Amino acid sequence: MKFAPNRLYVESYAKCPNCGILLYENPANEAPDTVRANGRIYCSAWCVTWEAEREKRRREAGEPGAQ
Repeated sequence: MKFAPNRLYVESYAKCPNCGILLYENPANEAPDTVRANGRIYCSAWCVTWEAEREKRRREAGEPGAQ
């Protein structure tokens, strides 16, 4: 969610696809901590790394014999 310059209405709604934190104070492509990866905008590099590691853990858990 991004507030309009006059702060009276919401101009757009954006959140991190990993943790769900709202990206509304600055446009997502201008905020200093945001990271673009895989065509998505994340709140930080930590979320990009964590999501990739989560997918790896899920793949490993689905393999026979993996724990």
